[in-house]
Amino acid sequence: EHWNAEAGATWLARARDQWPNHLWINPVPEKHWQYTMSIQLIRQLIGDRMYPLTLDGLDDAMRSLAR
Repeated sequence: EHWNAEAGATWLARARDQWPNHLWINPVPEKHWQYTMSIQLIRQLIGDRMYPLTLDGLDDAMRSLAR
């Protein structure tokens, strides 16, 4: 990221603002999320709307979007 003109967090904030009804599908198993700083940062930036890439996670994500 230090080579980019703008930080990835800036781009994520733009995407979040452009699409208020957003979420993040994470392929990393949920039990590992707490150990990765980048996952924690993304989770914070998108407003804790992260779901695991599992059948249950996708189902929960779609329910979230339907509200």
